[in-house]
Amino acid sequence: MAITKLLAKQGHEVILLNRGSRNQELPEGVRTIQCDISDEAETAKKLEGMNFDCVGEFIGFVPAQAERDFRLFSGRTKQYIYISSASAYQKPLSDPVITESTPLSNPHWQYSRDKIACEEYLMKQYRENGFPITIVRPSHTYDERSVPLGVHGDKGSWQVVKRIMEGKTVIIHGDGSSLWTITHNSDFAKAYVGLIGNIHAIGQAFHITSDESVTWDQIYSIIADELGVELKACHVSSEWLNAVGPYDFEGTLLGDKACTVIFDNSKIKRAVPDFKATVRADQGIRATVRYILEHKECQVDDPEFDKWCDKVVAAMQKAEKDFLN
Repeated sequence: MAITKLLAKQGHEVILLNRGSRNQELPEGVRTIQCDISDEAETAKKLEGMNFDCVGEFIGFVPAQAERDFRLFSGRTKQYIYISSASAYQKPLSDPVITESTPLSNPHWQYSRDKIACEEYLMKQYRENGFPITIVRPSHTYDERSVPLGVHGDKGSWQVVKRIMEGKTVIIHGDGSSLWTITHNSDFAKAYVGLIGNIHAIGQAFHITSDESVTWDQIYSIIADELGVELKACHVSSEWLNAVGPYDFEGTLLGDKACTVIFDNSKIKRAVPDFKATVRADQGIRATVRYILEHKECQVDDPEFDKWCDKVVAAMQKAEKDFLN
């Protein structure tokens, strides 16, 4: 939505192809094509006679979807921007400083391997058929509706925020000292929009992140401070969290958030010289916490995750007590 708002503000003609679930939030003047893109025949019919300066794909996760998009948009657009993922970068990293040349390999997460496969297919179409691809690899991009966290349940971040508010212990993976990069969606939008129509972007891949790295302990401490309470943290190894389930942390932790990552953003800054991430981590997190507290629709309880957290914390506390005795 941040990209749509920025494009509309700059005076571009913006057309969204979606199922219309959040159209009431769209800026004035933004047009919509209402259809389900998974229905290729219906989508092709809706696109008849249309051509675009740029097509942005935000929901392509597997190669079959990239192949569908090539069929739908080949010859219709001057540029096709594919949202991949920074989680596709090598795990474990041979060097914590990541550039766009860092190898793509993630044995822990099928999601990441599928993104890699989509990239490979689209770059093949660029090389062999001139399909005007630009690949964007975001890392942890967040907006006002969800606090960035390492460990949470299937229903989002609210239950962790609620636990902190209630003075309950929350789980932080590892020892809390690994570095992580979070990027506010308003900052991400600046660089993304700067790639549209950019002659230096065709056939290229860029990651778009903030230059700021913070520890997980800092992230959770900022949340607690904004809530005006003391943070009570239980540090648990990512391997153990994944082993005890029922949540699958193989990809999200071992293949992503458990790894220290520092991004070299020189390439996106060369292509988009005006790009600078200006939402500092503490400022963005605090604003998100305030938004969630003011909007009941963001407060989705997750009692099963809450019980699981209690069980994990109790097990860790018992293990410590038993060892000391």
